[in-house]
Amino acid sequence: MTALSWASVAVFLAAYALIATEKVHRVAAALGGAGIMLLIHATGAEAAFFSERTGVDWNVIFLLLGMMIIVGVLKETGVFEFLAIWAAKRARGRPFRLMALLVIITASASALLDNVTTVLLIAPVTFLVCERLALPAAPFLIAEAMASNIGGAATLIGDPPNIIIASRAGLTFNDFLVHMAPMVVVLMAVFVGLCRLMFGRHFRHDPERAAEIMALDEREALGDRTLLWQSLSVLVLVMAAFVLHPVLHYEPSVVALLGAGVLVAVTKVTTERAIAEVEWPTLVFFAGLFVMVGSLVETGVIGALSKAAVEATAGRPELTTLGLLGVSGVLSAIVDNIPYVATMSPIVEQLVHANGGDQALWWALAFGADLGGNATAVGAAANVVVLGIAARNGTPISFWQFTKYGLVVTVVTVGLVAPYLWLRYLL
Repeated sequence: MTALSWASVAVFLAAYALIATEKVHRVAAALGGAGIMLLIHATGAEAAFFSERTGVDWNVIFLLLGMMIIVGVLKETGVFEFLAIWAAKRARGRPFRLMALLVIITASASALLDNVTTVLLIAPVTFLVCERLALPAAPFLIAEAMASNIGGAATLIGDPPNIIIASRAGLTFNDFLVHMAPMVVVLMAVFVGLCRLMFGRHFRHDPERAAEIMALDEREALGDRTLLWQSLSVLVLVMAAFVLHPVLHYEPSVVALLGAGVLVAVTKVTTERAIAEVEWPTLVFFAGLFVMVGSLVETGVIGALSKAAVEATAGRPELTTLGLLGVSGVLSAIVDNIPYVATMSPIVEQLVHANGGDQALWWALAFGADLGGNATAVGAAANVVVLGIAARNGTPISFWQFTKYGLVVTVVTVGLVAPYLWLRYLL
């Protein structure tokens, strides 16, 4: 690697250390790192802001913006309070039952939508129900972020890396259902058990509050019914467009922005109220992170690491597949899994051809990238969004508070996928 490559690594590690230790605000660390990358010419304006491969992923930014506006309007209807009471009553006020219900709903929704959209919708419900039952919201939010990443792995549209892989490999929606979804069901069952072990000390059942919840009528929480039906109609159309992406060919960001625009235009909610829920610090943090990671791609750092890992297992299909799974899990925990997959997919394509069209490599890349995103607070978009929402609602979740649980979940889930790949494709 060149001197510029090493300099970009040093800048990235310094920014990452500041984010992890929280010595400075994560937005300041990301923007500072991005600024230095531009200053030392590790990347340029063209690559940072306009390149599809190494620049800011505007599809992610505008998807978040559009969905945040839709959620902001939805909050005005009282529907999240309705769902919070409904969920608490179904769980009969029992904390673990409630968490299990919420993570299963989150994982299921993430398979049909994308994981970022799902956490944007489920987080407001979580805050309300935890407030009703006097429970700490942080464990629930952490569990939901991880469930969204696991559930999103099941389908082509559930997690952005899957879309990149499908495009490069020519895989269909049904291919992901056949090869990824069965294992995701197993992983979710294991994850629910892990939630019990990791968060059990937070599950304090309060019979009095549970009785109060059971006595409530959730329908009373609903306010403006006209606004509710307008909002739900737009949301259903947006969700349908997400699912029909392979047919309609509209990017999720376009769909979200159109939905947000229509909702603001046809309802009585003012623009100021609609954008009040937008997590601007989260969007800016993403922009800085994309520039930093893009600089590592631009200077050849990520490509060099990926090629070295692949060359170390050359000629041995078992080692190549399982090594790719492990490397993808580790690197996706450190850098965002979207640029990682964008960089790695051409290399995997060459390996697939060299191994006679062995599709197992694509599934190893998908599982490693999707599940590795759970390891740290910045490993996946859903994690960053959840931390931003938590901070905004007065329940800050630190980098290490998330990561200490994320590392356990990633090791267990990736560890379970290894024998699955071995038995299904390599044995």
